[in-house]
Amino acid sequence: MVYSMFIQNDMSFAQKLAKLNWWLIILVVSMATVGIASLYSAAGGDFDPWASRQLMRFGVGVIGMIVIALIDIKWWYRLTWPLYFIGLGLLLFVEIKGHVGMGAQRWINLGFMQLQPSELMKIAVLMALARHFHGASPEQARRLSFLIVPALVILTPVALVLLQPDLGTSLMIVMAGAAMVFMAGAPLWLFIGAIIVAIVSIPIAWQFLHSYQKARVMTFLNPESDPLGAGYHITQSKIAIGSGGVEGKGFLQGTQSHLNFLPEKQTDFIFTLWVEEWGLFGGLFLLSLFLFVFITGLSTALRCRNNFGRYLALGVSVNFSLYVFINIAMVMGLIPVVGAPLPLISYGGTSMLSALIGFGLMMSCGIYRHSKVTR
Repeated sequence: MVYSMFIQNDMSFAQKLAKLNWWLIILVVSMATVGIASLYSAAGGDFDPWASRQLMRFGVGVIGMIVIALIDIKWWYRLTWPLYFIGLGLLLFVEIKGHVGMGAQRWINLGFMQLQPSELMKIAVLMALARHFHGASPEQARRLSFLIVPALVILTPVALVLLQPDLGTSLMIVMAGAAMVFMAGAPLWLFIGAIIVAIVSIPIAWQFLHSYQKARVMTFLNPESDPLGAGYHITQSKIAIGSGGVEGKGFLQGTQSHLNFLPEKQTDFIFTLWVEEWGLFGGLFLLSLFLFVFITGLSTALRCRNNFGRYLALGVSVNFSLYVFINIAMVMGLIPVVGAPLPLISYGGTSMLSALIGFGLMMSCGIYRHSKVTR
């Protein structure tokens, strides 16, 4: 069985290696290099404690990404539901014996790393939705009865993630899932109605938010109201981005980050650190890498001959782009702070693992774009 995952009669192992999307691999390595350089700078010119770990994780992760890419897409189709329910099981385990940190219970302590199942669950949800819509006709995708399963696939993990609590990841799962349902052909009026209901429900939902979540919203609306308290993060982020100018202050020369005015510079606000040191040009360079990844994902989806691969490649591309948009909009003060990492740039083992798994699946969709995926 394992052998058949990698070797088919119509394509040798060497041919599969040649069909790897090396352009995407170059983009992934480039993004990771930016992340490691930023973490090195965040530590004041030291590989410890962040850059060395990130480099080690990436080295192992990129090998796993290539292994995932070489496995025939039909095997990922068959493994979709087992992986989805394993993900749900991990989320339940977090609720029972999860590791508590920063006031939230989101991690499983594996000794060598803290595993955050909600990050992996995002990929499992995309796979489950791709499998459900595989083979479905446009008429089926427009039926409300056919959309019950996608709704359960999305909302079940969302409910478990909200209990941690992690509103940011919950919203990401909902948005990525909704995007896939829309791309599958669900009626537009359904999304318009959902948006209207969400807006009308804001006063009710406000009552269920935690105090720190309410503070984030109020800070977004008026960050100057408490510049040394709740508004400190976003105020310092804006100062750092603006001070970078066009060309930046230079590598290791960012004053806001190196004088510790910028909190969480290794995770949520790492884009701010990068732009302060490399300026507008550096920011545009990084945005170009992100854009090329998104275009590569769309190209892969368009060339894929089976719906499972097409939907999966689209889902991974949209999920990646949502994280990029939300993180950058967050540090610029365009949306409330929700704690979304910048893929392959922010420090974090599980977020990197999730991104690399997604890219591996995307490449598998490209290598086996002619593979027949049957129910």
